[in-house]
Amino acid sequence: MSLTIRLLGPDDLAVLEHVAPDVFDEPIDPRWAAEFLSDARHHLAVALDGEAVIGMASAVHYVHPDKQPELWINEVGVAAGYQQQGIGGRLMRALFDRGRELGCSEAWVLTDWENQAARRLYASVGGREEPPEGAVLVTFRLSP
Repeated sequence: MSLTIRLLGPDDLAVLEHVAPDVFDEPIDPRWAAEFLSDARHHLAVALDGEAVIGMASAVHYVHPDKQPELWINEVGVAAGYQQQGIGGRLMRALFDRGRELGCSEAWVLTDWENQAARRLYASVGGREEPPEGAVLVTFRLSP
């Protein structure tokens, strides 16, 4: 199998017309995809098998007045038939490379303690887990 890892940009919306099941949580909405791809702070690495997107990892780099830029890994998804082949790690390393290009000092991701597959993936690319008592996830619903 010959896979290509590619970072998408504003002119790559058509790439997302051929996405395998289980890569994203929901179907691609062209309106939101176009906005995502045109925002320079949003990053989407995809794994392509031919023209089919069989994996993705998304991230946002952000700045703050008193800190170096950081890269937040939003999510990683790989189609069921392609899992456990190192694709998630390749996607994450592509995002790490982009983060370094942008001067990011750190990348981070959140996951559930029960999500063993994600934790193994993150460990495989050098992730260090922080103690569970160190953070509290708080969400705010902004729409009905």
